[in-house]
Amino acid sequence: MSLDLTHAADFDTSVKLALYGITAESGRIPALDAVVERVAGTTDTVKEAYLRLRARRLLWLEADSITVRMAPPFSGVPTQHRVMVDGIEYYANCAWDAFGILAALHRPGLVRSRCEQSLAPLELYVGSHGPEPSP
Repeated sequence: MSLDLTHAADFDTSVKLALYGITAESGRIPALDAVVERVAGTTDTVKEAYLRLRARRLLWLEADSITVRMAPPFSGVPTQHRVMVDGIEYYANCAWDAFGILAALHRPGLVRSRCEQSLAPLELYVGSHGPEPSP
């Protein structure tokens, strides 16, 4: 059974919001089953939504087309770009996405990364009004 375009777009939005909601709550991009449960869908309908979201460049999927590698700004795999917010650690796809996580969550937090020239560790606390002064 195929969804019409309006219902598909609504369902895709529900899937995207479920995926991001679970990620915000846990710090990790969820497995397909968790999203299926959250949207009260089926494995097939969520897989189809993932493919449509990928086509719109809103998700990056692994080769299996069910494992989310990136839901920008969140990374589905551990990276050197980590963000701590309210005791939850998130992985960002790049240093810029680390700031995007804070913006997406509307919360202050600590960004940990490293300088790619010197390999020196970087830590920057970003409050509600932006980052604190840092050398």
